Parts: sequence; C-alpha cells; structure tokens
Amino acid sequence: MRIYLIGYMGCGKSTLGKRLAEHLGLRFIDMDDYIEERNCKSVPQIFAEEGENGFREKERKVLRELSEFIDLVIATGGGAPCFFDNMDLMNQSGKTIYLNIPPEILTERLLNSKTERPLIKGKSREELLAFINEKLEIRNKFYSRAKYQITNPEAELVSIEKMLQEDSGKALQTI
Repeated sequence: MRIYLIGYMGCGKSTLGKRLAEHLGLRFIDMDDYIEERNCKSVPQIFAEEGENGFREKERKVLRELSEFIDLVIATGGGAPCFFDNMDLMNQSGKTIYLNIPPEILTERLLNSKTERPLIKGKSREELLAFINEKLEIRNKFYSRAKYQITNPEAELVSIEKMLQEDSGKALQTI
C-alpha cells in the first residue's frame, strides 16, 4: 500500500501522515525532509540557490523514487501535485488523499508555525489569507483529482482507514 497525502502547506499532511502510518503499520516519509536529506540542504536553501524550478525538479525526482517504495504514507509538498505529471503518477501508484482544510484555518496554522516556508515569508495575516485563496484557486484543479478527500481537520484514523478500504469506485470519497 502507498498513500499520498496532498494539500496546501499547513493542512496537516505531516501530522496526519505520522499518525496514519502508525495506525496502519506503515512507514512514514515527509517528502520535504526526504529532499533535504538527499540534497544535504534545507528546502529554503534549495529555493534560494536554485529557485522554485530547481526545487520542483528535485521534488519530481524524489516523487518518482518514492512511487517505487511499498507500504508507506507520504506527506507530499504542497505544490507537488501541481507540477509535471506528478498527480497522474500518484494516482497510478497509490491512493491519494486531499486534506481540504479551510483557508482561514490554514492562515492561522501557518502564522503560528515554527517552520520556515519560503513562499509565505514576511506576509501579514491579510496578505497570507489572500495569498492562500489565490493559490488554492489555482491548485484545487490538481488537488481535486485525488481519490479521497478529508474536509474535517479532526477526522478519526478509523474513519480514514474505513474510507480507504471501502473504495466504492466513486470518483471522490469524502469524510
């Protein structure tokens, strides 16, 4: 089994991913951490030295590598589904879950985060909310291609497991 968690930064992919992997007895990999380990540089360093395009190429390479691994939950970077054929690759090689969290919640989480995020550095609350809404408008066409969707930030692991097991053939399943 291979599960990809997708969604905007701050939606809880890493937090849920660790919990879900433990619950299902799978390994957990945070794609950004994996990229940092592979490149011996932080994501902000890669952005600064190689720009977003350089980072996206590295992200694509790592995603292809991870798509060959088995029995894991992968927390992707927020932009990963939106570049190249990444969303197709994830849908073909595993189960994709979109963590569809409201922009207001994302704004609060990102403002309170200790993680340095190059794309939002220095933005005020109002600027950040506007930025998130603008980006979600663009990214939702990719995110919405996920097989599953979680709209409840407090979704229970048992409910997620049940959703993944049922696979009723519907275009999109939501909890």
